[in-house]
Amino acid sequence: MRAHIYITPKEGILDPQGLTVGKALRNLGMKEVTSVRMGKYIEMELPRTTRKKAEEITKQACDRLLANLNIESYRFEIVKET
Repeated sequence: MRAHIYITPKEGILDPQGLTVGKALRNLGMKEVTSVRMGKYIEMELPRTTRKKAEEITKQACDRLLANLNIESYRFEIVKET
């Protein structure tokens, strides 16, 4: 199994990196871009694990280490390796 984890700033939390990227895109002529939010993408390998166990481990990893729950939210999906 493989976990795809997406971590983003919570709504209302200042995102200076997103603001900078958004401004740069508009300066490059992409005036249609009104907002950019930056986050993190993490892949975690969980070989020889059931889907249920992979979900439990991924949630625990996000809650305890990968995401700062005060300012970030996360979502993940578990995909079966081919």
